[in-house]
Amino acid sequence: MFSKHLFYLTSDQLRAYQWQGGRLTGGVAFANNRAGIDDFMDYVDSQRAVPVYILADLIEEDFQRLTMPHVSGMAARKLQQRRLVQQYRETPFRHYEVQGREAAGRRDDIVLLSALTNPSSVQPWVEALEQLHVPLAGLYSTTLLSEALAQRLKLRDEHLLLVTQQSAGWRQSYFQKGMLKFSRLTPAIDRDGKPVNIGSETAKTQQFLTSQRLIGRGTVLQTVVITPAADSEALDQQCEDGAETEFRFLTLESVAARAGLKTGPGEVEQLAQHMAEPMMLAFLAHREPDSHYTLGVWQRYFKLWRMRVNLYAVSAGLTMVCAGITGYNLWQHAQAESDTALLKRETAQFDQRYRDLMAEMPPRVTSTANMRAAVNVERMLATQSATPLGMATLVSRALEGAPQIRLVQMDWKVSVPAANGPAPGQEDNQATPISSLVAGIPSRAPQVLVVEAEILTPPDDYRAAVDNMTQFAQALARHPHLTVEIEKPPVDTRSSVKLAGKAGPQAGETGRSKFTLNLVWKP
Repeated sequence: MFSKHLFYLTSDQLRAYQWQGGRLTGGVAFANNRAGIDDFMDYVDSQRAVPVYILADLIEEDFQRLTMPHVSGMAARKLQQRRLVQQYRETPFRHYEVQGREAAGRRDDIVLLSALTNPSSVQPWVEALEQLHVPLAGLYSTTLLSEALAQRLKLRDEHLLLVTQQSAGWRQSYFQKGMLKFSRLTPAIDRDGKPVNIGSETAKTQQFLTSQRLIGRGTVLQTVVITPAADSEALDQQCEDGAETEFRFLTLESVAARAGLKTGPGEVEQLAQHMAEPMMLAFLAHREPDSHYTLGVWQRYFKLWRMRVNLYAVSAGLTMVCAGITGYNLWQHAQAESDTALLKRETAQFDQRYRDLMAEMPPRVTSTANMRAAVNVERMLATQSATPLGMATLVSRALEGAPQIRLVQMDWKVSVPAANGPAPGQEDNQATPISSLVAGIPSRAPQVLVVEAEILTPPDDYRAAVDNMTQFAQALARHPHLTVEIEKPPVDTRSSVKLAGKAGPQAGETGRSKFTLNLVWKP
């Protein structure tokens, strides 16, 4: 996705490549000395500030297998880090990998520890990148990376020895069920200046693996040799199958193609010249795994670079979302404009039809405003005009709760303000105007209802007559708009009034106790 700087580091030199569009270019070499590091800094300073990946192929790389108590979570990480620091105190470039659990006993974790035991081979290059503020993505090992390469090549042998020819020599890595257990780097030229014999070196490695009980006696070790096609015939003569060893050869060109390296015309010879370097670098560029060896503060500029890229990505996403919303709003605006124009055309058509219809109608008796006013007046008369029905309904409900009271008569009227009388000399010519409140215009007018009733109780029981009348009056007074006034009680108990009556059998013949109530309803 992004351009990258890929650096292949050996004990003697660092070779710089550029990765872009799936192609590997460059290959400038810098010696591992002060002058070479200065030239390297000038080279990096002249390039774009893109992430840097360092792939180390060093002979000072140590591997240790050990077991640890099985724990999980944060406690496991702390235990593994503490054991890693105890094993490799002199270097900051350390790595651990949990490879499963033992089959018997406590079933402890099997952990592979590794480290670059000579930090002076790496530290000057890392510090130079730090000084130039270059984003260092990670420090990787060809040995640890070959574990993923074996999976990519689908080498699933239970006991596998992968042999690759690299700039620093022959790298032999032993895998057990796909997991790295041991690795060694031997020079390509022996002390006598002659090429080393791969068959002999493989026998030494197998003998060491047997002594470490990584492989049992009689077990066949599948050895896969990756070499340029031009060297396959010479190496085939050195590697003879035995009772415990079987050799297979893979051409470097075919492996590089499966690893993702694109080679154009003239690049095949360059690939063979630099052994497995371009192939391993292309495989690293495609995978982009987490850093094998810890870098600490040397990785801070890469973290800042990644944060900046993430911010750019988020900004681009927000821009696209905003652009989409803006486009949608513009489309909605265009639709609204189209609908508005359509509604205007329909309005004009309806207006024209209305005018045509009105032109065909006969002349009106009055104007539209007067007709509208007449309709409003009619509605007001229907809803607000004063009628005795409302107050009669209230009296009827109160009588339901007072069966001893019988209605004699009611006198209903509308209470309106007194109108101005006629002018002097005009009493016989003009009638007194009637207030519009009678018709409920503009609002309802107060109403007065005089109720006359009698009480069906024994004539001598005046207390019962008064109590029945009081209960009837209180029932009417519960209505919020109604005011009740006792105009004439059944028994007048005032001190200024003469109390008169008859007792005995002749009292019932004179009639029952009567009373009069004055009811006033206000809106």
